[in-house]
Amino acid sequence: MALDHLDRRILRLLQKSGRISNLDLSEQVGLSASACHRRVQQLEKSGYINQYVALLNPRKIGVPTTVFVEITLRGQADEVLEAFEKAVALVPAVLECHLMAGTADYMLKVVAEDTEDFARIHRQYLARLPGVAQMQSSFALRTVFKTTALPLGFD
Repeated sequence: MALDHLDRRILRLLQKSGRISNLDLSEQVGLSASACHRRVQQLEKSGYINQYVALLNPRKIGVPTTVFVEITLRGQADEVLEAFEKAVALVPAVLECHLMAGTADYMLKVVAEDTEDFARIHRQYLARLPGVAQMQSSFALRTVFKTTALPLGFD
């Protein structure tokens, strides 16, 4: 399925407000409610829309500290990578894990209450991950810009 300009408009609006009613969505896109609903269903069925979520306020939840952790493994064998990936997926404070090209093998995005809590997460979880040779942590001082919206081109 190729996206047309109406599909892109629908996706842009849903990225901004996933709880928008179909009626409001259809009005903003310029389609009938039934035509808009069919398009959203097709976007879901085609895999353009993976899921709908609530984005929580980290400060209100009690995890305002963001730490980016670069991890270098002892080796690159498939079983080393698989063991690490399986274990890191079980660490509750890890929001993201990316296999990287460059100096580090993985980049983690971790949230914590504060530096003491991160030290606990490090001792309890990160230091015990299999195959880790080196870790370097960088604390975010302030979030300048953050979005979950993917770019959809201009039209």
